[in-house]
Amino acid sequence: MREQREQVTLNRKEQKRLKVLNDLESSTTTIQKASELLGLSLRHVYRLQARYRLEGAAALAHGNRGRTSHRRLPTEVRDKIIELTREEFSDYNDYHLTDILTEEYDIQVSRSSVRRLRRQEGLSSPRKRRAPQHRSRRERYPRPGMLLQIDGSDHDWLEDRGPRLTLIAAIDDATSGVPYALFRPEEDAVGYFCLLRAISQTQGLPLALYADRHTIFQSPKKATIEQELAGERPRSQFGRLVDELGIELIPSYSPQARGRIERLFGTLQDRLVKELRRAGAGTLEEADRALQKYLPRFNARFAQEPTDPEWAYLQWPTELDPEAVFCFKHQRTVYNDNTISFSGHPLQIPPDRQRANYARCRVEVRQQLDGRLSIAYQERVLISFAPEEPGPPRMGKFTPASKPARKIPKTKPAKRRSAKPKSRQPWKPPADHPWRKPFKIAAESRRVSK
Repeated sequence: MREQREQVTLNRKEQKRLKVLNDLESSTTTIQKASELLGLSLRHVYRLQARYRLEGAAALAHGNRGRTSHRRLPTEVRDKIIELTREEFSDYNDYHLTDILTEEYDIQVSRSSVRRLRRQEGLSSPRKRRAPQHRSRRERYPRPGMLLQIDGSDHDWLEDRGPRLTLIAAIDDATSGVPYALFRPEEDAVGYFCLLRAISQTQGLPLALYADRHTIFQSPKKATIEQELAGERPRSQFGRLVDELGIELIPSYSPQARGRIERLFGTLQDRLVKELRRAGAGTLEEADRALQKYLPRFNARFAQEPTDPEWAYLQWPTELDPEAVFCFKHQRTVYNDNTISFSGHPLQIPPDRQRANYARCRVEVRQQLDGRLSIAYQERVLISFAPEEPGPPRMGKFTPASKPARKIPKTKPAKRRSAKPKSRQPWKPPADHPWRKPFKIAAESRRVSK
């Protein structure tokens, strides 16, 4: 006797089996034909026929239909995820929220599960993605250190807790790892100098850098006559730095060409902003400390294995002094009183054992990254000046801690015009001068005198 269920829902596969079994019961087809139509063995067809005779069409439905899966998340875990999403992590995207649940709450769930739970509750991801465009992908460089992409991102990193900052970062083309990054008040050459110095001290010297055509990297000045005769082109301070270090600087002509670092900033503008918020960072120094703590976690999450694990970074040359390289260099001519003018301030050069007088010498003024200013002649430092405010300098600007008695004006003094000599009064001969006497009288006087 068949046990009938109230309602049975069959899918297409089960409906096909039902039709074949009905034909088999009515002797319209044979057991061999039914086996071929269903793609089952004879033994399994006999088993289905026996269950069909006992339970009817319900025997063809899967036995787990309507039951709760043993892989389903527990109700308390689902409620916890939804509660965290609504209250604390409403502006986190699905991937970021999945990482936070794993790292801090020990909730092991997949990204698709988090996405499904959020969508069921009507909570969409705050990050919207545009439809991708077709572009040809460039193959990654095989070894770490062969190419670093560098750029800056101006963003409201501290939200309403502090000033607007610029994140200056580098990303390795082979691994998508971030060797170093730092915050600056604005995108400037000092930030890129500090970035490259930190990378060279921790990783080594990269073979090439990929950057945009900002004036920090490409000088807008025209070549002077001396540079044209020497076959040189104008270089910015950063261009001079990479030349001295033997690093190739490759210009980029579109944001799409710098896709890796552009996507890096997109990710950090989402994740790093939350990390800074949770750290309570409100100043540049606090943001930098939080950034350095976050970078190892970021690299562990997003960095990839390179094709060739051997590093291409070069060791720092022993003959190079870092302070003589990572600085802004300016040329000056020494005045007759052994002083130079820099940023409107006279700087005195003292005599030393090599020379007692440096008048008319061409010297090199170096602005160090800690704010100090040094004067060098033929790679030999003559004197250093402490700044009024220690810290990274502004290129071409300097105020010494001890100001001199006089200050050289920024504008050139007007040339003095030579005064015109006073007109001389014409000389008038006296009344008895021979010039005033008639010619005849003068001739007679000469004869009488003889």
